[in-house]
Amino acid sequence: MDDSERRAAFLAALNNQYFVLQSAASSTITESAARASLYMVSVSISLVAIALVAQSRSAFGPFLAVVLPTLLVLGLFTVVRLVDTGVQNFVYLQSMAQIRRYYADLVPDASQFFGTGPDNPLARLAGPARRGPLEGLFTIGSMVALIDCVIAGAGAVLLAAALVGGFDRAPALSVGAGLVTGVVLFAIFVVYQRARYRVVTSR
Repeated sequence: MDDSERRAAFLAALNNQYFVLQSAASSTITESAARASLYMVSVSISLVAIALVAQSRSAFGPFLAVVLPTLLVLGLFTVVRLVDTGVQNFVYLQSMAQIRRYYADLVPDASQFFGTGPDNPLARLAGPARRGPLEGLFTIGSMVALIDCVIAGAGAVLLAAALVGGFDRAPALSVGAGLVTGVVLFAIFVVYQRARYRVVTSR
């Protein structure tokens, strides 16, 4: 193969790679939406079941002891996978942006279509969103993690109330235990998510 044939073959392979990356990025979004929806449906069904079981005092406690830890663990599994899919999507978008930068250098007029400069609105939309230090709080993983932390906090309130003999005896202690549990767990999630993204952004 001469140079022109090699260049044509490379461009064809590059175009194919771009569409493969685009399909992979779409699959991460689809999986994230499906997993988040499954978790939210599980939470909704559990809340309805709790409302029904609450009519029986003898069954209410054991039921919560089973449902809340189950939701907590399910949320943990969901959050971990959502962070993974978010990292994968970020890598795919970065690779697609790299291909577009190559396209921008092919001919002089290509930069207005594939350029990545700050004055190109298409380039800003095509790339990952940048929100500064609060960027990680706007992911779908953060949404599910927050709900999971609320569930963990509610479980901590009920457990603390049960240990002191009832919520009325020490409401501040019970609420404080729930707040501390929820805040600590969400802080752990933020640290974990930043560490996972730092693996690909520090390269």
